[in-house]
Amino acid sequence: MTPFELAEPATLKEAVALLDPDDPSVRPIAGGTALMLMMKAGVFQPSKLVSLHKVNELTAIGAMPDGALRIGAMTALATLERSAAVRAHAPVITRTLRTLSNIRVRNVATIGGSLAHADPHMDMPPVLIALGAHVTVAGPAGERTIPVEQLFAGYFETVLAHNELITSVVVPAQRDGRAVYLKCTTRAVHDWPALGVAVAVESDGATVRDARVVVSAATETPGRLTGVEQALRGGRIGDALWRAAGEAAAKEAQTISDGQGSAAYKRQLVRVYVARALAAALKPDGAN
Repeated sequence: MTPFELAEPATLKEAVALLDPDDPSVRPIAGGTALMLMMKAGVFQPSKLVSLHKVNELTAIGAMPDGALRIGAMTALATLERSAAVRAHAPVITRTLRTLSNIRVRNVATIGGSLAHADPHMDMPPVLIALGAHVTVAGPAGERTIPVEQLFAGYFETVLAHNELITSVVVPAQRDGRAVYLKCTTRAVHDWPALGVAVAVESDGATVRDARVVVSAATETPGRLTGVEQALRGGRIGDALWRAAGEAAAKEAQTISDGQGSAAYKRQLVRVYVARALAAALKPDGAN
């Protein structure tokens, strides 16, 4: 690796001031699990890294007055996995983290860093999108809020400016819906997925009241299948509806080819896994 400057601010204000809006070689570093690999491979050569490890205000997990859960951006994924508050608020997050990479990575990687990295194969973005989560972002002009579904601009790209930092992730109160995340990997369960599908479904008796269906890994960015969601609303719960949703998802999803499989292969995965995820969410003992 080439030499670089390391800054270790103690406050969020100091951290933001150290970033350069016009110099992409000045980067914040959270867990560094992805960034360090990029540096070792020579893909990224920073002039300065701004470490966020001493910014204590970014690590808290706590309930908000409206029932939402705020998660500090520097919270390690392993901490989320073990958090009773997270498990009670959105158990789908806890289940998802158990097969996200491996425990060594989860002990170091942070929720904010993983979102800012914008790798479309990550497991958490589709789950957070399905739950309706948003991020709070700090910059020189103050704070702004971005829905997670609007955070990703392209392959490894976000809408964040070079001098903006994710400070927290906010997961709204989950009413009586049920959420499920399924992924298909070509090797071990913790490997990069060829497809990730997250669904959050609310029902009235035997009818779907509302649904959010999100796909990732098979597409350039994680995103909702709004056509499928619309088709599900008001539908009668059962295998016929799940199969129809799977077919609609295969038509709507803009799948891409990469090392995990061809676009055609991933389209078939979308067809199968969307139906499976919906069935899992609304079976009598379904997840939540």
